Amino acid sequence: MTGKTQALESQEIIAITDCWINRFVVELNLCPFARRELEAGRVRYSVSLATSADELITTLADELQLLDNSTHIETTFVVHPGAFLDFSDYNLFLDEVDELLRQMDYEGQFQVASFHPDYQFAGTEPADAENYSNRSPYPMLHLLREDSVSRAVANHPAVEDIPNANIERLNAMGSEQLKELRVQCFEAKANRH
Repeated sequence: MTGKTQALESQEIIAITDCWINRFVVELNLCPFARRELEAGRVRYSVSLATSADELITTLADELQLLDNSTHIETTFVVHPGAFLDFSDYNLFLDEVDELLRQMDYEGQFQVASFHPDYQFAGTEPADAENYSNRSPYPMLHLLREDSVSRAVANHPAVEDIPNANIERLNAMGSEQLKELRVQCFEAKANRH
């Protein structure tokens, strides 16, 4: 793959991911803290070419250091379309991500949220609509600053109500409608060509 082809593919992956974040996270208000940072342009998208755990750990370490040294970036989405396509493997990999935070002495400074096309919360069925809150177009890891999360939580009037409100909203919409919304992000990319 040439550099130009790779850059174009990365732009498409970012456009699809950004569409999903806007349609699901912002428009459905799944995370009431997301809109401000997106509108301020403080969200970074990084597409990783990793195909193995070691390569992805290297990418994550680089992105964590970049986030640590760049105050203008609030949060980073590391999208890795070639690694951990199986959700079970992805879920197990999250332990390695936690270990990386410990090894880099970033525990308490950064946290990582997980998103995957086949995301399934414990105690749910694969077809349950509530899983769509974390069903991104590609496997990805969301790097967040702990202090920013703490401030956002402290300033929200009812942060403990967010998960149940999300479950109710998604269940009311239903899996088919949510699946179609996600598909539309891929179709929007196809229509740009």
